[in-house]
Amino acid sequence: MKRQQFLLASVGVVLFCLLFFFARTIPVKKDNTPSNDGNQGSSPGKTINFQQILDASQAKLRPDQQAYLNSLQNAVVRGDVQSQQLQAYRQISSFWKDSVKNGFLPYIYYTGKIGELENSEKNLTFAAQLLLENCRELDDQALKTWMAVQAREFFQVALKLDPGNDSTKIGLGATYIFAGSANDPQELMKGIQQILEVSRKDSNNMFAQFMLGLGGAVSGQFDKAAERLNRVVAHDPENLEAILKIAEIREQQGQKQEAIGWYEKAKPLIGNPDVVKEINKRINSLQ
Repeated sequence: MKRQQFLLASVGVVLFCLLFFFARTIPVKKDNTPSNDGNQGSSPGKTINFQQILDASQAKLRPDQQAYLNSLQNAVVRGDVQSQQLQAYRQISSFWKDSVKNGFLPYIYYTGKIGELENSEKNLTFAAQLLLENCRELDDQALKTWMAVQAREFFQVALKLDPGNDSTKIGLGATYIFAGSANDPQELMKGIQQILEVSRKDSNNMFAQFMLGLGGAVSGQFDKAAERLNRVVAHDPENLEAILKIAEIREQQGQKQEAIGWYEKAKPLIGNPDVVKEINKRINSLQ
């Protein structure tokens, strides 16, 4: 199970590229919630909800696809029993998976909703892990936060079904790290503490060490983060995400030669020539 988690992480690097483009097509709205000092909108933020994601995805559909999808969505509204809703969600999920190139987020969202209706731990954790893995390196904080919070919802339901599942506990803790927690130390520590509960019980749980490493990077504890991520790479030398994160940490610390070494270590593991080209640009900028 733990090995499978790490294999999924390599898939996530490819999906990051898709999401970077997709993120810029989703409209965001300002949060004008008054601040504590009473000034309206003095700390405006951006938020995204699923309807905005869905609208952005549907805008790319052909008219016949839009008509078909509308009929499925109307079936969800009309469904007065769980079986009807479940059937509609399955059809919608399959539509986004099989018929549309940029349907990743709707597909994963509806897969998780199917898991909720079915009490399916498998579907819930599948959807939650993919959301978590693909939100981690997004620059768009609004989309990143939505994905992390939605993953949290699915993890929470899955944990009720299997309270002893350590991977689910770690995933749930990680959602607090990436849901805008860089600006909320209490939320960040809440997530880290949940992961620490697992790592203290099993110090060889590399999924926990990996997430603690990412959490350390978010909180600015760079040396500790690199130490944990080095343990992960020692255990799994082809963990591309861990290697790239160490390179990024060393670059942020001004340790240019070490950063270059880690970027060079990553290149043979990357199958996408465009990504390798970007890595080479980064290396050249450090020389």
